[in-house]
Amino acid sequence: MTDAIDTTATTAVSPDFVNATRTFYDAIAEDYAERYRDELVARPLERAVLTAYADLVGPGGRVADLGCGPGRTTGFLARRGLDVFGLDLSESMLAIARRENPGIRFEQGSMLKLDLPDGQLAGVLSFYSSIHTPWDELPALFAEFHRVLAPGSPLLLGFQVGDEPRHFDQPWGHPVALSFLRRRPEPMTELLTAAGFVPLSCTVRQPEADLGETTPHAFLILRKAG
Repeated sequence: MTDAIDTTATTAVSPDFVNATRTFYDAIAEDYAERYRDELVARPLERAVLTAYADLVGPGGRVADLGCGPGRTTGFLARRGLDVFGLDLSESMLAIARRENPGIRFEQGSMLKLDLPDGQLAGVLSFYSSIHTPWDELPALFAEFHRVLAPGSPLLLGFQVGDEPRHFDQPWGHPVALSFLRRRPEPMTELLTAAGFVPLSCTVRQPEADLGETTPHAFLILRKAG
């Protein structure tokens, strides 16, 4: 999600962040999907990063789009020749993803506990989906990414850059709220390196005011060591 929704003051992340995230996106799914329908069309740098990532994986590589939402990035990668599937907490988001991408598999689940064998995937994508995971839970999340990737396979992580979270309260009039956590590329890279990843690239683009953005966006590509 970008910065375009009206917000209130920052609040702390719920201790039960998984359920809070699921409830939030179940409530706003249709409005969110409509508001950001052309998000990739309007963001050429995101498309370039995703295309470069697809090239790193290679044609036919099996990739998990974790926290896929309405499936826009999943569909983008599928059109570039990857064997990609999507996973999300929100069944309402998944219903949209399945409706818009009938040839792609979408599953409900948590990226903190993936129902996948060790070393199975040729790629993992977490595009603005780690932004609801508290900092002290990130090592466990990155360890799970590492577990399911084959040695040498790439991970792409996208997030907004900053030090303070942003709180979204009652978006589009729905009675839900959630905090969106911003990060800095350097400490994120340190955590990922500690989890067994080797950095390949770090792209930071400036906010696009015309699209309602107020913070830079970062895209980290790393590979599983080995």
